[in-house]
Amino acid sequence: MFSEEHKSAGVTYPLGFTAAGVRAGIKKNGNLDVAVIYSENEAAVAGVFTKNQVAAAPIRVSKIVVNTGTAHAIVANAGCANACTGEQGLRDAENMCKIAAKELNCKDDDVIVASTGVIGVNLPMDKMEAGIKAAVKELSREGSVNAGNAIITTDTYSKCCATEITIGDKEVKFGAIAKGSGMIQPNMATMLCFITTDADIEQKLLQEALSEITEVTFNMISVDGDMSTNDMVTVMANGAAGNKKIANKDDDYQKFYDTLKDICTELAKRIASDGEGATKFLTIHVHGAETFADAKQVGMSVAKSPLVKTAFFGEDPNWGRVICAVGYSGVKISPEKTVIKFGDVTVYAHSVGASFDNSALRKVMSEHDILIDIDLGEGESEATIYSCDLSYGYVKINGEYTT
Repeated sequence: MFSEEHKSAGVTYPLGFTAAGVRAGIKKNGNLDVAVIYSENEAAVAGVFTKNQVAAAPIRVSKIVVNTGTAHAIVANAGCANACTGEQGLRDAENMCKIAAKELNCKDDDVIVASTGVIGVNLPMDKMEAGIKAAVKELSREGSVNAGNAIITTDTYSKCCATEITIGDKEVKFGAIAKGSGMIQPNMATMLCFITTDADIEQKLLQEALSEITEVTFNMISVDGDMSTNDMVTVMANGAAGNKKIANKDDDYQKFYDTLKDICTELAKRIASDGEGATKFLTIHVHGAETFADAKQVGMSVAKSPLVKTAFFGEDPNWGRVICAVGYSGVKISPEKTVIKFGDVTVYAHSVGASFDNSALRKVMSEHDILIDIDLGEGESEATIYSCDLSYGYVKINGEYTT
């Protein structure tokens, strides 16, 4: 669905969007660190934000923007989270809006702001202002790659995708960029995700769709069980495709919804796979649960277990760690009904370890992508969690994060 041809276009693939990423000197390593995404038309906007009670200043400001229902632009920076910075931090986030609005000739409350990086450090506003002005001057239809690179921190690469669908007789395009690698645990994660589309859709439907989809995509990933102060996912829909406005939950809405869900699923998987220091991408599929909530709780218990994660890093098929995490998840289970597979190899069944082919299991454990399949045997509900292993690299990255 997401072709290489479209991928680099990212947020500028839909009509009416431009973007840029520049070096403003906020990151210590001198890489790109300020991004601007701009819609020529006023766009319907939706957003979902971190549930961390210590929310960063940009979160507080951007919630106000989303509540207006429309936006023209997104301004984001890496290298400084502007979190736990008090009233000064709030003023700085508001000033990001004001600077961008003046440069773009739009209203202050038409600008979403986002920051990522070290907590407890004030934004260098002289650099930020210069960066915003430089990015606005460089806005182009080819600017998505630089914008994506300007928001990453410990990521090994910028996540992006683009696709199109037909609604009525109109081609409708979608694009996205995202970052996320560490402090990944709902709700949501240390992630920023910006999605653009030229679809015409009612804002309330857009918000409802994004909120529902986030629950089963970005809120289904875990790298380390830590929830950040700065997470957000936003969608801007500017209507430039000229489709008949989606105002009801009809077939057009369902097609839009399914495409948005595919984008969020793809980016969620990439974030989990690119976890800090990760060498394995783990998909934990829990089924046979009484409810979705039970399935998710069991899956998250496994995904967050350091013992499970280190076992997979070492390619050690220690299924005892998995059934242990299932057992302490807080969900009522029946060990005699539970079956666990690594890949297609059954390792635990009905209260005891299963007999298995050691060579087949070693092959599963040596792969980069590994499925942990857990059948609880209690009902019809299921959930899929995306995670990764825990390596020496993770400890090094986070042991030296501010030093």
